[in-house]
Amino acid sequence: MSGPTTTGREPPRSQGSEILGAGWSYAGVSDGIADIVLAHRFGWKWWTAFLGASAGVFGLLVALVWLLVKGVGIWGIDMPVAWGFAIANFVWWVGIGHAGTFISAVLLLLRQRWRTSINRFAEAMTLFAASMAGIYPIIHLGRPWFFYWLVPYPNKMDLWPQWRSPLLWDFFAIASYILVSALFWYVGLIPDLATLRDRAGRAGQRVRQVVYGLLALGWRGEARHWERYESAYLLMAGLATPLVVSVHTIVSFDFAVGNTPGYHSTIFPPYFVAGALFSGFAMVLTIAIPLRAAFGLQDFITGRHLANAAKVLIATSWLVGYGYAAEAFTAFYSADRYEQYMMVNRWTGPYAPIYWSMLACNIVLPQLLWLRRVRHNVLALFVLSLVVNCGMWMERVLIVVSSLHRDYLPSSWGMYYPTFWDWLTLFGTVALFVWLFLLFVRFLPLISIAEMRELVRDSAKGEA
Repeated sequence: MSGPTTTGREPPRSQGSEILGAGWSYAGVSDGIADIVLAHRFGWKWWTAFLGASAGVFGLLVALVWLLVKGVGIWGIDMPVAWGFAIANFVWWVGIGHAGTFISAVLLLLRQRWRTSINRFAEAMTLFAASMAGIYPIIHLGRPWFFYWLVPYPNKMDLWPQWRSPLLWDFFAIASYILVSALFWYVGLIPDLATLRDRAGRAGQRVRQVVYGLLALGWRGEARHWERYESAYLLMAGLATPLVVSVHTIVSFDFAVGNTPGYHSTIFPPYFVAGALFSGFAMVLTIAIPLRAAFGLQDFITGRHLANAAKVLIATSWLVGYGYAAEAFTAFYSADRYEQYMMVNRWTGPYAPIYWSMLACNIVLPQLLWLRRVRHNVLALFVLSLVVNCGMWMERVLIVVSSLHRDYLPSSWGMYYPTFWDWLTLFGTVALFVWLFLLFVRFLPLISIAEMRELVRDSAKGEA
């Protein structure tokens, strides 16, 4: 039996042992993750959440049908505030989807192994959030049934899209984001689908065996399969990485190309990207902590994963704070009285409570994460993640509304008051997001089985 080392230090541990609980084997990893889908009995808690989300989805359908019947006049938008919750929610949802691409693609290329336990459900979060974002520009159109006019397809009417319109840029940005993210997510799922196929066959679940078998594309785990899989996965990561910067940069151009005070700013592209990562990692914590508790995944989603996500929140909070300071400095340094009034109006005007609440949620409260005991307190992390999500939503609303409600002419000033249908549409998309996520957890592995097996192998090598 070996004794303590002569230096008084612990023997070195592998990276895999730091981000995966001890005592796990290949079969144990497969059982622990695959059985959530194949053998776990989803009780009253899952059904309660699913029925509640279904009620919210029904409310969203009611709101959308009434919107098609009556038009966008049911919202609180008017002149000059022609953009309201719809565009603010669009920007908010796109930002939430950023963390999944960052965790999956960027951290994969940087060989950060701590991404392994959270990348699968973060990718699903990206798909669902981007889908929610894609709803808003379409329903914001006066005639949403003509949304296909944005597509540059040959037609007999010689009707071509306006390439200088940010609406067209959003169409291509969101479509590309969803397409690449879906392909990246599916490629990573293939080995796990084959595992579910084999285990469903042994469990006598014939229907699931056939479905998972078709989706697994004949995967048998051969050496050539792994070689092609790893090449394709890295290639998709390389394609997805520029989207982390490009998608929200294009979204920021919706505002930056205009000459409205508060919009026309060159700080918007990096400012929006940092804010997207900020809200995205907050949503990762919001999702990871309940999943960890509900399915007993403390050995897979460890304290290190949560602490690392908290550190990213600290860094992006400072970047967002720099964006706020740069925006105020530019407004006064420019000597443009309209820009100066816009900032003063945000500080003291009718939307000032939203501004100061936003600063508290996005800048002040996240500084608690400097404390180690806060970073390693699961309840505190969950509360702070909700606070950040609310703060980032308030930021989007403030950018959209406060810059529009006081125009160049006092005679055209107005106020935006959200209506019942504004709120119902917002909470309806949140419910649809939860509904899709509950189905994902029910039918697909929420953690990558293949990549967790690699951690077991690395841990065994480190111990050897």
